[in-house]
Amino acid sequence: MLVLLVIFMVTAPLLETQNQAVNVDLPQVQAAKANVAEDAIVITLDKKRDMYINDNLQVASELKEKLMVLFKDRRRKEIFLRADRAVPYGEVVKVMAIIRAAGINRLNMVTDPLESSRGGRRRR
Repeated sequence: MLVLLVIFMVTAPLLETQNQAVNVDLPQVQAAKANVAEDAIVITLDKKRDMYINDNLQVASELKEKLMVLFKDRRRKEIFLRADRAVPYGEVVKVMAIIRAAGINRLNMVTDPLESSRGGRRRR
C-alpha cells in the first residue's frame, strides 16, 4: 500500500515562494523540480515532532479527521509532507499511514536540492 502512497517530488521552489513559519532541516536530494498548486496542503513535522498543517499546529490524534474535511471537496487528493531530517523514519511512516487512511492517494515528500559545495540549509 505504501507504494501507492509515496510519489516523490522535490518541492523546494514551493518553499522558497511561500512563507513557512515552521523551521525544519530538510533532507537534500538530487531530483527534478515539481510544479505545485498555490492551494497545496503541506504537513510539516519539526524536530520536536510537532505537526502542522499549512503552518497551523495540529494535534496528531485529530489529523485524519482534519485531512478528511480539508480534502472532502477536492478533486485532486494530493498532499506535501515536510519532515525534519531529525525525525525518526518510523514517525514519518506513521504520518504517511494517517494520510493514506484519510483517503489521500498522492503524497509528495518535500526536500532541499542537493548542494555539494555547501552544508545543509534551513527553511522557514
